[in-house]
Amino acid sequence: MIVFVGAAIAAAVYHNRSTDAAVQHEEQLLQAEAAHEQQVEPPDPPTTETKIGRHENFGAALQRSGFSAEDAASVSTAAQRVFNLRQVRAGNSVGVSRSGTGELRELDYRIDAGRMLRVVPKDDGGFSAEVKAIPSKTEVAAVSGRISDSLFNAVSQAGESPELAMRLAQIFGYDLDFYNDPRKGDTFRVVLEKKKYDDGRSAGYGKILAAEYDNGGKKYQALLFHDELGHPGYYSADGKSLQKSFLRSPLKFSATVTSHFSKSRYHPLLKLFRPHMGTDFRAPIGTPVQTIGSGRVEFAGRKGGEGNMIQIAHSDGYQTMYLHLSRMFVRQGDRVEIGKTIGLVGSTGLSTGPHLDFRILQRGQYKNFEKLGLPPSDPITKKAWPEFALVRQQWLPLLEGREVTKAEAAPSGSSATAAPAAAIPPASVAPHTTPATVPVSR
Repeated sequence: MIVFVGAAIAAAVYHNRSTDAAVQHEEQLLQAEAAHEQQVEPPDPPTTETKIGRHENFGAALQRSGFSAEDAASVSTAAQRVFNLRQVRAGNSVGVSRSGTGELRELDYRIDAGRMLRVVPKDDGGFSAEVKAIPSKTEVAAVSGRISDSLFNAVSQAGESPELAMRLAQIFGYDLDFYNDPRKGDTFRVVLEKKKYDDGRSAGYGKILAAEYDNGGKKYQALLFHDELGHPGYYSADGKSLQKSFLRSPLKFSATVTSHFSKSRYHPLLKLFRPHMGTDFRAPIGTPVQTIGSGRVEFAGRKGGEGNMIQIAHSDGYQTMYLHLSRMFVRQGDRVEIGKTIGLVGSTGLSTGPHLDFRILQRGQYKNFEKLGLPPSDPITKKAWPEFALVRQQWLPLLEGREVTKAEAAPSGSSATAAPAAAIPPASVAPHTTPATVPVSR
């Protein structure tokens, strides 16, 4: 009996100790699991993107992105050390990446197509900033299309941005007035550099290497070439400069001429006949007005019936006048380059509606701008002609849509480094973009 009782007591003690150990082990497991859960952070949420608003500064945009006023000020202070925040532009994006607990991981502001302002938190609680290049690659491509109503729409239908239409208008703007000259069925073709980010998104355009515009059967061609001083310019296939002293229009895209130059025109407001020494272009209020040539601003202000007016002096005794503007972006004494936007179309002064009254004088005499011959710039020199001939051999076949042979691309004995180019089909009814395996050269 004594042995039996002793064994029972020993078994009970062992059972209790085993149970206590099991409970203790379970508690340890629960504590470890809880500690692990505390160490694992929730997953990071997607990056949020905010556009800089009109008339909005960088700090205000950050607060709209979820930053406190204090943090927005600290981030702005760090960013200002590496980038002038006065250059922040409306429409550019601010991307904010945070941890699952809401801590800032990274802020990215896209300065332009090639640069990014990046701000990250520091261990001491502050912020550090740097401007980094956005990785991208450049390829040569051909873009073509057919005009149905305007160059702007045709470029858009080709899947390209309005920037390309603007640049084409600038290249051919000395010979073509893109308000009045384009016809339905006209075609364009461009060989240009296209930039792409590493993820395949478009990063904008590089240089336009060659271009062609067929206006009712008359072809205008442009080839990019650098002169002996390294200055870039566009030339026709026979070596003549496309850049004249003046552009063909003070407006970039289509506008109707509502009143021509006349020695005797009936004035709709004054109800009498008097000379009209300019050309009236009908356009909506706010349409950009460009100077047709480089020069110095002689007058910019309000002037009676002319309303807001800008007068610019050019070389060779020429002067141009831009009347009835709603806004002016230049002041007297400013130096302006050809094609610069100097104001916006308006209806100030004696005006029956929104339009631009444009006038041109030479040595004090008013001229009919619609019939004025534009003085040309210098052509390719004899010294530069051999190098220009190589440029012609490289790009003209692509504009014509035929394959370039190695002999054509780099004639023997030349210093050209061109390689065979892919055949690019000619412009068709359906606009398209075709890559070309052509090296970029001068």
